Amino acid sequence: MPTQRELFYQHLAQTTPFPLALEIERAEGIYLYDKTGKQYMDLISGIAVSNVGHCNPEVVKAIREQSEKYLHLMVYGEYVQSPQVELATLLCSVLPPKLNSVYFTNSGAEAIEGAMKLAKRHTGRTEIIAFKDAYHGSTQGALSVMGNEKLKQAYRPLLPDCKILDINSHPSPFGEGQGVRLITEKTACVIIETIQGEAGVREFSKEFLQSLRKRCDETGTLLILDEIQCAFGRTGKLFAFEHYGIEPDILCLAKSLGGGMPLGAFVAPQEIMQSFTHNPMLGHITTFGGHPVCCAAGLAALKFLLREKHLIEAATEKGELIKQLLSHPAIKEVRGKGLLLAAEFNDFETNKTIIDRCIQQGVITDWFLFCDNSMRIAPPLTITITELMKACDVIVAAIASITKQSQN
Repeated sequence: MPTQRELFYQHLAQTTPFPLALEIERAEGIYLYDKTGKQYMDLISGIAVSNVGHCNPEVVKAIREQSEKYLHLMVYGEYVQSPQVELATLLCSVLPPKLNSVYFTNSGAEAIEGAMKLAKRHTGRTEIIAFKDAYHGSTQGALSVMGNEKLKQAYRPLLPDCKILDINSHPSPFGEGQGVRLITEKTACVIIETIQGEAGVREFSKEFLQSLRKRCDETGTLLILDEIQCAFGRTGKLFAFEHYGIEPDILCLAKSLGGGMPLGAFVAPQEIMQSFTHNPMLGHITTFGGHPVCCAAGLAALKFLLREKHLIEAATEKGELIKQLLSHPAIKEVRGKGLLLAAEFNDFETNKTIIDRCIQQGVITDWFLFCDNSMRIAPPLTITITELMKACDVIVAAIASITKQSQN
């Protein structure tokens, strides 16, 4: 009889020639356990999903209780379903007052698709501006605003009227005193990650983001902030845009929004969101978006995070501790905000070898799509100082071992 591993390779579509293929049987807190009982410390949170920890008891309880009431009832937006209403209400209560209307989706990519459609419908414009090394998802529209040609070249033609800008280009289109002049009255929206994730955790300056906000206001362009990876406490604030003194016109969320369940959302002012209700009516439709079980899980996760605010506040302290502990000549830089960090090495081969050694030693890390020489470090916010220190010891030991081997 075939093993689970053999069936995995036979019947599940693969995305790389070398999947990790860990056979995980259960997860709890910051730990995963394989079929032999081996414990792994998850330093990537399933890629920024498990902010409140794996199988958070309050999230599991909410899932169980909702599953006993009802599952799918009707396509999104037709019935009044308490989990959707309560999560949307709580979410709006912690956002700027103008962000008062939530459209739930199944994923981050779907949130991006909906946000771009909304911007085009509301403004009547078609041009969309995005940025180099941005990652917004892999669906056709999201791919169109991906800022990396390597991942999108095989799928052209994509959406027209999409411009990818490089703020580090010379001469820069964002020169001092020039504003962001490539944004004009023809631009429907600017879409940008508040902090770039797959670029290897790259921050924009506060001055740049504020100039972007100002230029969008001047031209009637909608500013879409993609916080799919960096929201819900990961950077030391509930939302990353709070660090920069700006507010979006549309905010995209997913990943940790569902507490481990598949859930995304885009949030906008009600007067903008109303654009979907006419000309044409049903301007954006989803069957499973806002699934009641997923919304119940998301509600429990957000309530947990708001009650345990110290986890958000401690993310900054924990991030600084990681930067101090990850000290080795092979590490070029540890950058990031809170518990969204990247440790950079000379090349992918070094990084991947260290990552593999860490996994062997029970610490799961990863690399970034557009910065493969950097190690991803983004553990659940519930990780303790003691656990962080232990994880960093494993990483440093792996680096020392690998570099010593390469020198011999």
